[in-house]
Amino acid sequence: MVAVLLPGWLVGVLTFALKLVVLLFWGGMLLLPAALLRAVLPLPGLRALLSQFIVGCATQWVASNQLVYRVMHAPQWQLDWQAQLDPKKSYLLISNHQSWADILILFDLLHGRTHFLRFFLKQELIWVPLIGMICWALDMPFMKRHSREAIAANPKLRDEDLATTRRFCEQYRQQPITVVNFLEGTRFSEAKRTAGRSPFRHLLRPKSAGMSFTLNSMGEQFGGIIDVTLAYQPSQRSILWSWLCGEQSQMSIHVDTLPIPADMIRGDYEADAAFRARFQHWVNGIWSRKDARLERMHDNAGQTQASPRLT
Repeated sequence: MVAVLLPGWLVGVLTFALKLVVLLFWGGMLLLPAALLRAVLPLPGLRALLSQFIVGCATQWVASNQLVYRVMHAPQWQLDWQAQLDPKKSYLLISNHQSWADILILFDLLHGRTHFLRFFLKQELIWVPLIGMICWALDMPFMKRHSREAIAANPKLRDEDLATTRRFCEQYRQQPITVVNFLEGTRFSEAKRTAGRSPFRHLLRPKSAGMSFTLNSMGEQFGGIIDVTLAYQPSQRSILWSWLCGEQSQMSIHVDTLPIPADMIRGDYEADAAFRARFQHWVNGIWSRKDARLERMHDNAGQTQASPRLT
């Protein structure tokens, strides 16, 4: 294990460099050219073959990242895996969100266990060099996530993200997929928790509308909800840099599957106030249990006094 032989900062630099090489090879040299070719081809059959090739490249990117992670860090996650997954079914994955590292960890964690993950992403990420184009090539939905002030000034802005969700769900209605939704909408910080008056200790308030529209469009094909809870080890570094440096090899992870109540699949979240209240109550119950679980996970890791600086 390289992490015990070299200083942490050097492990971080080498891990980042190796992951960048992997991204450039699978993403820049293979995936993106195929995506650009797919965009101009008029033949649906060839476009479908290219889509399969693109997902195959992305899957190999995850496998290569796994290899880098095992060589550099040899992770020994405190993993509590309670999930029962059917490879023939689609799933909705929800998780708490604290760092950019969450995304890479989820890819690693679910690799070979379910279908390639698709994330709901912030619109700004499409401009991130290489990564934004790769996410576009993989048909990941980009959400604008307007502020409350902007929506109050122009209520029509609320419909933009809902329309994006509908288009994405319609595209994968007949194809098995794992859809990832960070219900908090942004990475957790104590300042955001306080500003948003979150009733939870370790979580921001969940945003339920997008989840409701996803279930409304695809709920009958979902085998359930994959509920992931991530708890990092304490560090003086940011979480992302701490992870790259090999300090998170023994982080705690809980994975479970939750059933989707039949009455949560059908309903008009926007127009039906009673349904909206029931749906929010259901999601808040999931979030309350996740918050309590995080408290126990932090207790076990000795993190009750302070949380690590987030990024």
